[in-house]
Amino acid sequence: MKKKKVLVACGAGIATSTVVNNAIEEMAKEHNLTIDLVQIKIAEVASHKDTADLLVTTAMTKVEYPFPVINARSFLTGIGTDETKKQILEALKA
Repeated sequence: MKKKKVLVACGAGIATSTVVNNAIEEMAKEHNLTIDLVQIKIAEVASHKDTADLLVTTAMTKVEYPFPVINARSFLTGIGTDETKKQILEALKA
């Protein structure tokens, strides 16, 4: 399976994206998935649109991208994390 490039974005690319980045890193290890995690600001997503396979974000975006976009605010609230993890894994295995 090809290595997937996963963008992890929040408003500033620092605080909340670090929480999500760490969670995805753990999930990838648990499921033996090889991924390339790139932690960025939401404003930087467009510069990766031709190379990314997935965007996981805590920020709001109304822009359409050629890859799945998964809302990861559940990692911050603790509500619905299992469903979010399931969505991320399905996107990574696709």
